[in-house]
Amino acid sequence: MKILHTESSCGWGGQEIRILDEAQGMIAAGHSLRIVCSAQSVIYREAQRRGIPVATLPIEAKTLRGLWAVWQWLREHPVDVVNTHSSTDAWLVALARLFLPRKSAVVRTRHVSAPIKPTWATRWLYRKGCDFVVTTGEKLREHVLERTSLAADKVKSVPTGVDTARFCPGDKIAARQQCGLPPDKMIIGIVATLRSWKGHTYLVEAVARLQREDVLLLIVGDGPNLPNIEAAIAKHQLHQQVIFAGQQADVVPWLRAMDIFVLPSYANEGVPQGLMQAMACGLPVVSTPVGSITELVADGRNGLLVPERDAVALSGRLVRLLNDVGERDNLGENALVFVREHCSSQGMLQNMTGIFQTLGAKHG
Repeated sequence: MKILHTESSCGWGGQEIRILDEAQGMIAAGHSLRIVCSAQSVIYREAQRRGIPVATLPIEAKTLRGLWAVWQWLREHPVDVVNTHSSTDAWLVALARLFLPRKSAVVRTRHVSAPIKPTWATRWLYRKGCDFVVTTGEKLREHVLERTSLAADKVKSVPTGVDTARFCPGDKIAARQQCGLPPDKMIIGIVATLRSWKGHTYLVEAVARLQREDVLLLIVGDGPNLPNIEAAIAKHQLHQQVIFAGQQADVVPWLRAMDIFVLPSYANEGVPQGLMQAMACGLPVVSTPVGSITELVADGRNGLLVPERDAVALSGRLVRLLNDVGERDNLGENALVFVREHCSSQGMLQNMTGIFQTLGAKHG
């Protein structure tokens, strides 16, 4: 098949990583695939680094220039399926398709749990501007159905898969040596883009409440909320116990170096990749019941859940895990089994391929 992914976002996170991983999997399966994005975007540089065919268009904003560029590109490069990923590129593709003689099938993937505005324009975008909607979690699917009145067979949850051959348990001491981390500390870690809703500041407060000098907080990632996180660290006088690792091309050794993984998000989550990756590495995880996280973490079975924006509750759960190596091991083992059975990248690719092939056949 000829497949096009469009992404108007210039940022970086799980959404962009899924696009790249899915693209590589489709290419490996023999499909012709290209990504169209902004020249200023991180995904453009990462696609080039991975050897994925990529083109740039001015699609970072809803403009007539962007609409013309999308229409022209699709006219000159007809494809079987266009997979849109953000609001802006979804609108540009939907409007451009109205004026094309050969209309490709359009799939909209919705990655986040932000509310859909119940306007006539939004309903048109989901009902007429695309042919199928994919969500990254069942709760997101239910929200789409509620807000758009789409038929149930037009929306499917296809959670992001994790490469369990790459993300797997490893030697903690060796990982700490590789990352330059001390071998004699308990390390609580998070791997996430530094955005406000990821809850880093609540994690900083929770670690401060522990009042344990043997604990380090490891923050892997970069992003716009860095100043607020640094302010929270200064407020709680936690400088000596926080390590910023920045953006890492390979997060596997950083995950293996951790004792506990935490993702205290309070908004905009589907099924977070960082959380799945930590579970695939056999880590005990603590998170919140936001978005589709509860489809991944069963409280007390393969992880722990705390209310969002509650540093006191989060600190209590961390105390519980720090003091009980048996529970840490049990939760980590159960997390590993769950991800291997339910969250494989191969399953994601099979589901997306089936959707693309069905729609491509209907559109000739």
